[in-house]
This record gives sequence, structure tokens and C-alpha cells, in this order.
Amino acid sequence: MISTQEQNVNSKQKDKKFIKCVVWDLDNTLWHGVLLEDEKVSLRENIVNLIQTLDSRGILQSIASKNERATAIAKLEEFGLKEYFLYPQINWNSKASSLKEIARLLNIGLDAIAFVDDQLFELEEVKFTLPEILCINADAIAEILDMPVMNPRFVTEDSRIRRLMYISDIERQNAEKEFVGTADEFLATLNMNFTISSAKEEDLQRAEELTLRTNQLNTTGYTYSYDELNHFRQSENHKLLIASLEDKYGSYGKIGLVLIECQAEIWTIKLLLMSCRVMSRGVGTIMLNHVMSLAQSNNVRLLAEFIPNDRNRMMYISYKFAGFKEIDKNGDSVILENDLTRIQDVPSYVKFQVID
Repeated sequence: MISTQEQNVNSKQKDKKFIKCVVWDLDNTLWHGVLLEDEKVSLRENIVNLIQTLDSRGILQSIASKNERATAIAKLEEFGLKEYFLYPQINWNSKASSLKEIARLLNIGLDAIAFVDDQLFELEEVKFTLPEILCINADAIAEILDMPVMNPRFVTEDSRIRRLMYISDIERQNAEKEFVGTADEFLATLNMNFTISSAKEEDLQRAEELTLRTNQLNTTGYTYSYDELNHFRQSENHKLLIASLEDKYGSYGKIGLVLIECQAEIWTIKLLLMSCRVMSRGVGTIMLNHVMSLAQSNNVRLLAEFIPNDRNRMMYISYKFAGFKEIDKNGDSVILENDLTRIQDVPSYVKFQVID
């Protein structure tokens, strides 16, 4: 059982800030000079290494620049940097509106974004309009790689290919826009393969990363360290399950985690989370229904803890949709129970595997 002290630690840990995306201005920030005044702008010193290092750490990058889009994109291409920037907002809109659009397209919180600009006016406008965003003056660019918020404790395989996974997502989204038919018919074209397994030691770095990075689709907001997760993995009184997903466009990586406390007659879901990138893929309920099936086959009651916040309502809806009902409250925590009389089948468009 997780102690009250441990839960208090986790409650503090969930407030830790980690940057998921660095958004760059262009003129006199990424490069020296103003592109529309002089096409012979030159890259800032060491900027290529900085961009590549952030990318290797799994930190996404984008652009918010007031510029002519075609000209700026061509210059980024000339410098060999275009591929590093997802959903670049190069237009004459306010920087705040561009940043909000980037957050929406990446499906991340504004508090997971850092914005780099040389203009104090732009930085102050963003600070005032979007105070959650970390604003960095271009004068401090050399310090970025040493900032704690830019240094994840582990760099996993999923981290190293994160940008490529987002690029695959863009391809999927474009295919979906062009598809004529229902949502389920489109999902059937993806050839999805969803795998659930007991977490192994080699999964724990990614499991810790998931608890730190996943805020919206997280039932409690708790974060767990590598050592805590390793304890649960080896505990006879817990189950730690991890899920992965791939389709014809490539791998989504490890995208789900569930922690179950197993008592003789009652199992309690202490944590259930899914990566935001799979929200629209229709696979969110597969892991939950798998846990329900396990509880049913072990002839135990199934409870779940849920701690509501301003970002995880979707997970509450997932619990209710799966048939969970509120039976109690314990401080901030809502206790739900499922009577296990209605367990949904895996969607026909998903190949589902359980690996022990």
C-alpha cells in the first residue's frame, strides 16, 4: 500500500516543471539579422548543436516568428534545420496566439512550453497573456542546455525518436483529413497493434518519464521515481503494466501505464495514464478493460482512485464510460468501483496482444 507520506511526496512531485517544447523566434534569435532586410543572415553561434541536443533529449521545437512564411521556411531549409521544427507559426499574428496554436497542435499544456525571443516587448506580451509559459531572453540562449527544466533524468529510446513520432502523427492526421468514411473505417486502415505487458526493468526509465510528462490523461497526477516503480514491479502486492502501440506509419512507443494495488479481495487502480498522442486513436479503453478482465478472472472487487484537476477530466469520463461509479471520497481522492458486469471487447480494428 502506498503510504500517506509517499502520496504527499508524489503530490509535490506532480508540480515539477519539465519543458516539452522550445519555441524559437527567428530574427536576431535563431540567426543574426532581420531576414526581410537582409537575406544573408547568419546562424547564431552553436545554435545547431543546441537544437540537435534538445532534440536528442526528446524536447520538441517549433517557431513563433513575425516573418514571411515562404522566405523563412526556405532559409531554415537552407540551414538544414527545417525538419527540427513542428507546426512552425510564421505569420504576423501576436506571439501569444502563435504559442497557443502550437500548444493546441502538439496537444500539450502551455506550462510545458519555453519561448525564446530577443524582443523585450514580445517576451512581456507573452508573460502577461500566457504567464504559464517560460520566457527566455535570447541573451540567455547559451544557458538553455544547463537549465534543470531542459534536462530530463533519463533519455529513453522514446525520447530520442519523439520528434519522428510526431512527424508520423502529422502524416496520420493528413491521411485522416483526406479519408472519406467514418472514424472507425479510417482507424481500420491503420493496422494498429496494441500490446500490454508486465513492466520489465528496461521499461522503468520510460515509465518514470510517462508519469512526469503525462498530465492530461493521468488519473491521479502522481509521479513515481525509477526506484519506486522498480519496487512496484517486484512487489507481490502490485501489478505494473505498460502498453505500446504501433501502426502502419510507425511506432507510438510506450504510451500507457497502470499501477494496481492487489489485496486478497480488492484490487485498486492507483494510477492509469495514457499519452495524449493516442487520444484520437480509440485505444484508451483497451488497457482499462484488460484490467477489468484480470480482476474478473481473479474474482476480486475492482476499485480506482481518481484525483481531479483542471486537466484530467477526460480520464474521469473514461472511467465513467467503462462503468465505474463513485462510492467514496478520501480527501482530494475520489474512489470508484466497477461491478465487472460489462467489459467491452477490443475494437475490431486493433490487434491486441498480452505479453507476460
